[in-house]
Amino acid sequence: MTITSSLNAGVSGLNANANKLATISDNIANSSTYGYKRVQADFYSVVVHGATGTQYSAGGVRSTSMRLIDERGPLIGTSNSTDLAVDGRGFMAVTTIDAVTRGLGNLPISLTTTGSFKADADGILRNQTGQVLMGWPANPDGSLGNYSRDSFTDLIPVKVDQNQYVANPTNAISLGANLPATSSRFGADSVLGGAAALVETMTMKYTGNLGTLETLTFEFTPMVPVAGGPASNEWTMTIKDTASAGTVIGEYTLTFDGRFESGGTLLSIAAVTGDPYDPASGIIPLNVGGGTIAMDVGAIGATGGMTQLSNSFAPIGKASNGTPVARLVSVNIDDNGYLRANYDQGFAKVIYQIPVVDVPNPNGLASSSNQTYQVSAESGPFYLWDSGDGPTGQMIGNSLEQSTTDVTQELTNLITTQRAYSSNVKVIQTVDEMLQETTNLKR
Repeated sequence: MTITSSLNAGVSGLNANANKLATISDNIANSSTYGYKRVQADFYSVVVHGATGTQYSAGGVRSTSMRLIDERGPLIGTSNSTDLAVDGRGFMAVTTIDAVTRGLGNLPISLTTTGSFKADADGILRNQTGQVLMGWPANPDGSLGNYSRDSFTDLIPVKVDQNQYVANPTNAISLGANLPATSSRFGADSVLGGAAALVETMTMKYTGNLGTLETLTFEFTPMVPVAGGPASNEWTMTIKDTASAGTVIGEYTLTFDGRFESGGTLLSIAAVTGDPYDPASGIIPLNVGGGTIAMDVGAIGATGGMTQLSNSFAPIGKASNGTPVARLVSVNIDDNGYLRANYDQGFAKVIYQIPVVDVPNPNGLASSSNQTYQVSAESGPFYLWDSGDGPTGQMIGNSLEQSTTDVTQELTNLITTQRAYSSNVKVIQTVDEMLQETTNLKR
């Protein structure tokens, strides 16, 4: 009977509004939960055709709920540099501290949009719920390799050792000196009191691979003409290295330009021993004990590097990078997703890259506790992007994403749902009274 269908419709209305009340309750309860995505309940009518066109059977209503993962809450600034949020549609990859502790080969990966990560006693970046940040490790020199973009296999737990000491070896130096033009003239050795007096010497400190201070010694010996004539404008540069037991690591012939328009600048550098000079960049690669240093002596015809002018020797410019052993003092992440370690010697280097994970349908991700999600057939395949590239947003440090719950709107929905529930109760009471009246007809 149609009166029975009314009862069924009222009951379905109670169930649907109870389901909506559950979503509202969850949303309000998590209004202060960082990274929480609100749940939305939707109603759909059910149509049931009666036996004849003159009667109508109430089909009632059914409800569905969906977590709106693609909605993003506003970002709030924090004082912790490893409070991270994705400003866009992407996600960070995390695993569980239990899985890391057990040493599982293939760590289970979840996705999240924000997290307050701090280093634990082992230096692992994790939040209070045990979610561990995952990233690609950088090489010792701060460079990054080619990692798989459609697989999580190259991701490892991000670990920051606050007691870490590292060497910051020298890999580049700049050498500038003026050699006396008078020393390459005929008779200069007699004037200066013998050939030995013609050698000009300078030293430069650099930091070795183990953080030890080493010394490069440069000896400049002019080629003095044996007979009368113009100056040779030519010098032999010999380089010795304490890290190589004081042996010669390179010998080069420097020739200077004596013309009016470019007098005193380099004309050519020829390698006697050692790696060749690059005239375009002005670089000589020095193979010191433990590595290679790019030594900039200046390009051909350029000022500011090696020159030959006047009658005085002047080491006018010496500079090198590298520092003694340094201790890590802090970490921070930039817009490219590079996690940089900052050291007390004033330098920084990349130690991890945090990729941004994207899926075609974020709302199809399977929801888990602690604002994490798993890739599913509904979400589609994932891809790992660099922060700021592709369709994803940027990784933002010192930030957390707030809940997407609008408390004012949820309270309004709460009142509406309460009234709708009460109205369905009234329908059921009315149907019950009508059924009692029908039963009384038989008495």
